[in-house]
Amino acid sequence: MTRPRRRLLSSLSGLVHSGDSTGAETTTLPVIDDTIAVEVLDLAVRIGESMLVAGASASEVTTTIVRVAAAYGLEPVQVDVTYNSITAAYHRSGAPRPITLLRVVAGAAPDHEKLQKLQALVIRITGGLALEDAATHYRRVRRTPFRYRPMVVVAAQALLAVGVAVMFGSSWLVYVLAFIAAALAALTQLGLSRLQVPFFFSQIAGAFVLTLVAALSPLLAHTGLPGAAGLRPAVIVASGIVLMLAGLTVVGAAQDAIDGFALTASGRILELMTQTLGVVLGILIGLEVARVIGMGMEPPDDAVPLGPVALQFIGAAVIAVAVAVYNGAGLRIIVVSAVLSLVAWLGYFLATSVGFVPAAASGLGAFVGSFAGVLLAYRLHVPSVAITTAAILPMVPGAAVFRGLLSVVEAGDSATQLLIGFGTLVGAAIVGVSLAVGASLGIYLGQPVRASLGSVARSRARLRR
Repeated sequence: MTRPRRRLLSSLSGLVHSGDSTGAETTTLPVIDDTIAVEVLDLAVRIGESMLVAGASASEVTTTIVRVAAAYGLEPVQVDVTYNSITAAYHRSGAPRPITLLRVVAGAAPDHEKLQKLQALVIRITGGLALEDAATHYRRVRRTPFRYRPMVVVAAQALLAVGVAVMFGSSWLVYVLAFIAAALAALTQLGLSRLQVPFFFSQIAGAFVLTLVAALSPLLAHTGLPGAAGLRPAVIVASGIVLMLAGLTVVGAAQDAIDGFALTASGRILELMTQTLGVVLGILIGLEVARVIGMGMEPPDDAVPLGPVALQFIGAAVIAVAVAVYNGAGLRIIVVSAVLSLVAWLGYFLATSVGFVPAAASGLGAFVGSFAGVLLAYRLHVPSVAITTAAILPMVPGAAVFRGLLSVVEAGDSATQLLIGFGTLVGAAIVGVSLAVGASLGIYLGQPVRASLGSVARSRARLRR
């Protein structure tokens, strides 16, 4: 066979068969020893643990651990994040055994200022910060106490309830009662937490206190105070319900589920359901006690209407500011949260104006708020979870939850009233799911846009240089 013919047959064979995999064997030379590798992996896992406790998603924690390890030459690193533990492993080729670290994660304690500092530390690490300096800086961040004192947090929680009452266009007396009821509920939960009572029972106690205060509020009509005769107890309880649900990780659970962290998402969803059940039980107990003492409330025939448009936007901003303080945010996050809440509520308001049902309008508002939040978080170097949570909270259906529960309690032998109550509760649940889906979709679509903007900014910087 001639040489050109053999070359032709070899070329045709190459179109069908893969190339020969035999070649000279290569061995990866270790760049860092095992001692340094353990120090790097320990720092990366500890940073990820602190971020998960402070409120970051499982996907963000995984990415952070891999980035920190790679910045010091440790790759590839395998990371597994569950609801209450983080496992990271590094296995160098040819090594007899891998280096594996496991950290058990304590219960979530949102601290958005600490999360912001941790993200800034990661940026410095990827920029070339020495390992020893990074470990020292991390210990300084980890030991940073919560920004606000407990009484400031209680005041912020009470202010959150006032913001909900403002959105319903209530009188000054309702604002005062909403503040008092929320403050008493927050103080009750604070006392129970210091006694190390499980948060489930703390939710029951807080919801019971605010429901009882709302049930007793009609007694003020006998005092002759202006506006006391037309009090709406439903607004007081609705504001308290939003407060009780403010700390729940709806967006984080949905985001973990979408990102493929099924175990972490399942844990967060189960916690969300348990704590929400605590609020429901607390309200039911409060309504039953009020009925026994002769202060039962009649279920409203229609949904509690919102107030004037201007008050709706003011109330949404007040809620966002209160949530930011409640989660330990600094001034920058507080301002951005207030602005983003106005953007999200504008999306909700426009959707309802053109005829969308509340569930669809809530999802659209959450989408607009979370999408804008991801972009603003990148530009202003703030955690996206912090401002997104504050943006969607004004749309939580607290009034619908209370109206449904009240209808169930006061139904008696009326099957129609019972069905109305369960229907209202189902509608509130649909709104909650819509908020989670809309917020998660905004985050999912906003991340590639943010990455594109980041690459454009880096390209422009290189051109300027």
